[in-house]
Amino acid sequence: MAVGPGPVRVALVNDYELVLLGLQSVLAPYAGRVALIEATTSSEVESAPDVVLVDTFARAEGPQLDLGALHLHTGAKVVLYSWHTSPHLVEAALAQGIDGYVSKGAPAEELVTALERIAAGEQVVPAPGPHLGADGSGTWPGQEEELTAREAEVVALIAQGLSNREIAGRAFLSINSIKSHIRSAYRKMGVSRRSQAVVWALQHGFAPAPRRPVSADRE
Repeated sequence: MAVGPGPVRVALVNDYELVLLGLQSVLAPYAGRVALIEATTSSEVESAPDVVLVDTFARAEGPQLDLGALHLHTGAKVVLYSWHTSPHLVEAALAQGIDGYVSKGAPAEELVTALERIAAGEQVVPAPGPHLGADGSGTWPGQEEELTAREAEVVALIAQGLSNREIAGRAFLSINSIKSHIRSAYRKMGVSRRSQAVVWALQHGFAPAPRRPVSADRE
């Protein structure tokens, strides 16, 4: 898709409304450079963006995440926004045809610059080297209860019914790291059992939200 004059038109994709709100907040100061035209919990993007930014909070990555549908449906560039930036994940995403991969550890200015470069036809990925887990940018469920973004992701996966081993595979962490995050999250949530954690999660914004467009702009 050729990018015309003016700010880059961006559609956001995630399963959680709070995450979408957080990304809107991150991009808001850069309205002259990026125009947010849609935020959706569905892969059926309805607008005509230059770039689709997919936040991978509590989503499968690698081959499990179907990015081809986004390319086919929108004709836009597709960018993954994730704190999982290991080389094999980036390579798997590139093999699916994504146009960019941005770390959540990157400053907002770097994210916006990456979106501009990708919209202009460049392929942007994290630089090689060690990539430590970051707490991410924006807002996530459980943030008001002081859950870190990583803890929130683990709680979201618990609410989806995944076992600790399945969560470790999804989050690309060791089983011991998952147990540590769970212990810390449970203390903050005031629960002691998995069933209680699921109930708490569903009461605190961890249920996927319905699709919510941000703009009626449908050029």
